[in-house]
Amino acid sequence: MSALLDQAAVETKPGFLSLTEGAIREVKRILESNKVPESMRLRVGVTGGGCSGMSYQLGFDQQRENDEVLSIGGLEVLLDKRHAIYLMGTEVDFVDGLQGRGFEFKNPNAKKTCGCGSSFSA
Repeated sequence: MSALLDQAAVETKPGFLSLTEGAIREVKRILESNKVPESMRLRVGVTGGGCSGMSYQLGFDQQRENDEVLSIGGLEVLLDKRHAIYLMGTEVDFVDGLQGRGFEFKNPNAKKTCGCGSSFSA
C-alpha cells in the first residue's frame, strides 16, 4: 500500500473503525455507479441475529440522532454510537478473488464467528 493510501485509511477517531484502500475504492465505485443520493452516507453497524448472535450491517443511509460521523478516506461513515462497543477496532476490507467477492469485517472484539463471516458474538 502506498503512503498516500495509508493516509486514506486514517479515521477521525482512531480505534473506532477503519476501511482498507480496497473497501474505500469499492464504496466510491458504488456511489458513482449507482447514483446514490448525495444525502446518503455509508453506514456500518450491527444487528441482532445470524448464526453467531450478531450480524454486520453495511449500506447507505441518512444521518440519525445517535450517529458518530467518521471521515475515512474521503468518505463520511455513519456509526450508531450504541454499536461502537461491538465495532471498536474493526477493519472493513473488500476482497475480489477466487474465494469470493465482497466486504469482509476483521473484528478484534469477535469471540466467535460463523463460517461465512457475516455474523459474530462479542
